[in-house]
Amino acid sequence: MDQITCKAFITKIKLIVLISLFGVYGSSCSNEKGKLQQANNIEESLDIEITDVEILDLVQLQTFNYFWDGAHPSSGMALERTNGDGKTVTSGGSGFGVMAIIVGVHRDFITREQAVERLLLITNFLMSGDRFHGAFPHWYNGDTGKVEAFSEKDNGGDIVETSFMIQGLLAARQYFDQNNEEENILRLRIKTLWDEVEWDWYVQTGTTYITWHWSPNYGFEINHKLDGYNEALITYILAASSETHPIDAEVYHEGWAKNGDIANGTTYYNKYVLPLGTEFGGPLFFAHYSFMGLDPNGLVDRYANYWEQNVAHTLINREYCVQNPKNWNGYGPDVWGLTASDGNNGYSAHSPVNDRGVITPTAALSSFPYTPEYSMEFLRNLYGNKKAKLWGPYGFYDAFNETEDWVAPSYLAIDQGPIVVMIENYRSQLVWNAFMSSPDVQAGLKKLEFVSPHF
Repeated sequence: MDQITCKAFITKIKLIVLISLFGVYGSSCSNEKGKLQQANNIEESLDIEITDVEILDLVQLQTFNYFWDGAHPSSGMALERTNGDGKTVTSGGSGFGVMAIIVGVHRDFITREQAVERLLLITNFLMSGDRFHGAFPHWYNGDTGKVEAFSEKDNGGDIVETSFMIQGLLAARQYFDQNNEEENILRLRIKTLWDEVEWDWYVQTGTTYITWHWSPNYGFEINHKLDGYNEALITYILAASSETHPIDAEVYHEGWAKNGDIANGTTYYNKYVLPLGTEFGGPLFFAHYSFMGLDPNGLVDRYANYWEQNVAHTLINREYCVQNPKNWNGYGPDVWGLTASDGNNGYSAHSPVNDRGVITPTAALSSFPYTPEYSMEFLRNLYGNKKAKLWGPYGFYDAFNETEDWVAPSYLAIDQGPIVVMIENYRSQLVWNAFMSSPDVQAGLKKLEFVSPHF
């Protein structure tokens, strides 16, 4: 905590001002809320301009705290949301949190030893909690490790949420590579969890696609077929990469890619060609969740160049907000980004074809690798002009609708995690490099005929 608070304080205020006015350099910074409020007051009263580097540090730090200070106390897992019951934790969002913890070490928010201790807590929880043919449920009771039903028949394994967690764990296995007792134990636990996921079980007999859910009570009754282009690319890549329960390459090509039918090829706004996916590309989390560890730079298969896919998707989403065909208040060049989040009428996967006037900060902030100038304009506008309404204990609140004068009172793990990780991938490629260095992942990508600069 002391390190985290000091980092936030020193990032926010010029060091010379801190030393001359308060003499706090090297202090314990024990009163976090008081110090940060003091920092806000000083910045505003002295009209001190925060640099791009400092504002990125600050946003990463404040958002990281969702997964550090805000984690479930006994499991270390990320709470599904801040305005929940305080015990429901999320497997996929916690996987994003694992990657955020790697960033926390890199940015000196926490020590390496603190990170390993937390990851040992998380992996112990996962190994002792409910799993379904090795897959994690969408939600757990953080106190007991028992599945919490996401819906009536979704009370078993969720292979997509599992892939988000495994993506994080594999990145951690590569990053925490020191030969000491704690990191050796951590890597062994991650290998066990990775090896025990039965990816092939989620390919129903007689089919050539992965099915999203399996329940011990209802089997595959939900029958949610993973095909087309969405957030689940990482699910197929990890399933192909498994040494113990792999899928065949044809499951990717026939199931996910539908033998090429995932192609789009439409030109939007007379300038942006979208290689894959549905109309306008869908919500922006399609360009984030799979690509927190999976590096899209130079990643190409027979269907697309995934850097071009994600850049085009982001630019189309932004341009839609600039054009603002529904005339929502606030939309424009520096207020954009439609993705899944809370809204004034409930949670929804916002996109150009499902536009409810709700802007979600994670959409533009997690797109820093693809549109750094536009994402920085968005960040500068929110922090400089809307901070009083939108900035809270874990960074920017989940979403806002200016037409309805509404701001979410909440934070969600699946929205917070990509902010920390994708900003870092823009800055240093840290998590991309860790995940892509995994020999298992490289073998799986080659199996599916991907090419990448990482191999």
